[in-house]
Amino acid sequence: MALYVSPGFSRAADAHLRLALMFKARRHWAAAAAHFRRARLAPHQDATFTRLELSFHAAHLLEARGLRKAARDAYERLLKEPQLSSSLKADVCRQLGWLYHRCVSLGEAPARARAAVWCLQRAVAAEPDSGAGLYLLGRCFAAQGKVHDAFIAYRNSVEKSEGNADTWCSIGVLYQQQNQPMDALQAYICAVQLDKGHSAAWTNLGSLYESCQMARDAFACYSNGGPAAVAAHAPLRQRLAFLRAHLAHAPMPSVTGKRRQLPSIEEAWNLPISAEMSSRAPKSAPPPYPGKRAEEAPPLSHQQLQTLQYLQRNSHNLSPQQQALMQQLLSQYRLAQAARARAVTKTESSAGSGGESAESLAEDLLKKFSDSQTDIKKEPATTENGAVGGGGANEAVLGGRQPVVKLEPLKTDPLKPLSFHIGMSSKQILDACKENAGPATSWSVLGDGCGAPEPPAVPAPRLSAEQLAPPAPFVYVESKRDAFSPQLQDFCLKHPIAVVRGLTAALKLDLGLFSTKTLVEAWPDHAVEVRTQLMQSADENWDPTGRRRVWACASHRSHTTVRKYAQYQAGSFQDSLREERERGAVPQHSAGALSDSDGRESGGPVKRRKSARMLRFGTNVDLSDERKWRPQLTELQKLPAFARVASAANMLSHVGHVILGMNTVQLYMKVPGSRTPGHQENNNFCSININIGPGDCEWFGVPDAYWGGVRELCDRHGLSYLHGSWWPDPEELRAHGVPVYRFTQRPGDLVWVNAGCVHWVQATGWCNNIAWNVGPLTARQYTLALERYEWNKVQNFKSIVPMVHLTWNLARNIRVSDPRLHRAMRTCLMQTLRAAAGTLNAVRARGVPIRFHGRARGEASHYCGSCEREVWHALLVREHERRHVVHCLACARRASPTLAGFLCLEEHHTEELAQVYDAFTLHRAAPAAAAAAAAVVQTPALVATPD
Repeated sequence: MALYVSPGFSRAADAHLRLALMFKARRHWAAAAAHFRRARLAPHQDATFTRLELSFHAAHLLEARGLRKAARDAYERLLKEPQLSSSLKADVCRQLGWLYHRCVSLGEAPARARAAVWCLQRAVAAEPDSGAGLYLLGRCFAAQGKVHDAFIAYRNSVEKSEGNADTWCSIGVLYQQQNQPMDALQAYICAVQLDKGHSAAWTNLGSLYESCQMARDAFACYSNGGPAAVAAHAPLRQRLAFLRAHLAHAPMPSVTGKRRQLPSIEEAWNLPISAEMSSRAPKSAPPPYPGKRAEEAPPLSHQQLQTLQYLQRNSHNLSPQQQALMQQLLSQYRLAQAARARAVTKTESSAGSGGESAESLAEDLLKKFSDSQTDIKKEPATTENGAVGGGGANEAVLGGRQPVVKLEPLKTDPLKPLSFHIGMSSKQILDACKENAGPATSWSVLGDGCGAPEPPAVPAPRLSAEQLAPPAPFVYVESKRDAFSPQLQDFCLKHPIAVVRGLTAALKLDLGLFSTKTLVEAWPDHAVEVRTQLMQSADENWDPTGRRRVWACASHRSHTTVRKYAQYQAGSFQDSLREERERGAVPQHSAGALSDSDGRESGGPVKRRKSARMLRFGTNVDLSDERKWRPQLTELQKLPAFARVASAANMLSHVGHVILGMNTVQLYMKVPGSRTPGHQENNNFCSININIGPGDCEWFGVPDAYWGGVRELCDRHGLSYLHGSWWPDPEELRAHGVPVYRFTQRPGDLVWVNAGCVHWVQATGWCNNIAWNVGPLTARQYTLALERYEWNKVQNFKSIVPMVHLTWNLARNIRVSDPRLHRAMRTCLMQTLRAAAGTLNAVRARGVPIRFHGRARGEASHYCGSCEREVWHALLVREHERRHVVHCLACARRASPTLAGFLCLEEHHTEELAQVYDAFTLHRAAPAAAAAAAAVVQTPALVATPD
């Protein structure tokens, strides 16, 4: 929201870095990568991190995504940087060493082992006071069988950071491997006293007790590992079940029985530890918390923080002594924050596979940020004599307070604020903008003073059980006359989602043109994007282990050709027929149903996981090329105007260039179980989907008024509504007060998805589908598209429909008689005319050359190379990596406050824009035309039933 309301935010780099780290922690890789890139492009004079630190976290993102070789190369490039600080060098070497240790794809085992030890030794040398590198070095030595070296590394690690439960756990593993159970017990006890939730230590402790024939203590330790650890490890669940059954029939332990090899867990907890162990154990008595580290970097005082902030703001005008002081304070600040971060970090690692997660090894900067906000206070500066303000001699003193807000001379009278309204002419707007176009925050296409759109709450009152499961609106078309009657469009526009049955038959559409056989005969080598997914029932979604129902819907992308996918699709069908024959049953799939073998088992999760298999969904087959697909595209011209791909009544036909999949046709090739996860269409436009057959599809839909409720549940499940892939649970939605439509789309059925409807689809048979978007010329469609355009800015999500460019084209091409649509469009025209004038004013004030560029026919709209927002009319261009990149004004000023190195290109003549704006007036329909329209409405109504 800070980036949205203030495009020129001086701390944009920090904001993007924090967003990137949060998205990385939530495993939203694409969003994290986008924000790392934007943080790199933003100016860094006020940033709390260096560009090299940013590069380190971007490299770690590659590692977390599983791109191990790319991550290794990025880490090695960082190590070649001459200005790398010792603490950052230690971080990079630790990550690189551990990457070599655990990734078999990085070379042969002996070479990787040598590289891992070498990197970790460099990490220890770079940061001698840190125990993290020594701990990982000990893990590497232990894996190589170098027990003595491992003990030395662990001992030194304990001396550096004695409160590390992971190190004590690893020491226990070594003792247990060396058949020293008592020493192993004491090490494990140290680990669990430092961290009572250390599942690896509890599990290893249980294993130790079980090896010593102490079943009750083993059961207690396994149970203390926590439900998450038990759920994640099948062998542990099996041991617990075995021990539970064993203890149920075992006699109570006798005091006079056989002497035990180890004390019980209760006795061990309070047992005094040996001299060798106590010399390295925490000085304060556990449990539950360890003692404080003996030596810690002291945090900066408030005065030192003020001094550091002042020096950073004036870094270009400092004497050598002041520069040295700034570096000293900055180093002390980072050391203190790193120490604080390490003190609160808990690494979930286990003895056998601990630390294998890349996320658990990087020191997350978010922990540093959480406690270091004292440098952004907003109180005014105060002089020694109590005066408030920024003037006076104290302003130049090192460490003196600086005014937070820099006042500039006002160009207009603040008592007479300039207001813009849609009744103004273009001349009045442009003349007013010469004096003051207003801040960029007032240029929202929704209108001056309009805040950012927010997701709506679930509407009140709460719906009844019947209303939460409404029947899907169906309409049956029996003739060509019905197909072209206005009632059909009215029916579709009245419902969030609707099924039109019989339309393709009434219009005699040849759907065979879109069959797999025809596609292979026409263009067998045409590209197909493939999504590999887990086959499961339409109303269920399980995690990869098959034991927990989730919303996250994973798929892996690859590419193939029409011919190869057709072979897979046909082979899948033949395999199913063979399986059905072997069972002696009649095949069901050709009628669109899933058999038990395809995921509709009524058994438990274990049965489901054993029978689960992967499928390949052929998606986004581009049919936009008229030279290749002329017969198919010509056939679709038979549809009524409101449903056609191209039509004067379709807003998307006025964009003037191709938007793949929106104003062009895309085809989907499916096998049973193929899923399109939950989503709203791009910029909330309507969509058309026709099932070619022969199988069925199952659809789910949520009215647009309830999309905020769906987003709220996505947040609860840790998923990004826009960037993530999710498959909702209908029952969970209904429990949250969100109604869900559910229906079957048969071959030949057309599904109309109205503006803003949330929907998700699964194939229940073998079928192909074709789909595209349409934009009815209604106030509701235009307003929803514009609101989503603005909300996408808040969410840093690219709007692939250039709404500003589209609005100006609509103003040129159509006449509007709906007052609400006219008002919304006129507001957008006025605001973007202001923005264009304000941008040109800023450009001229900085002496940037302006050249007329124009627009070529079919030229795509332009987006900022940094923030990915639409850039219209005034393109600020700068060369970057031997290509010219377009920037918006805010990103250009962040990159260079003086706009040095930029060139401004104008797409239109200002006179032409003024003419379009002035000519766009509310059209009043003639009385005769109105009477004719009323007469048209009297045509017989269609047959419409709820189902």
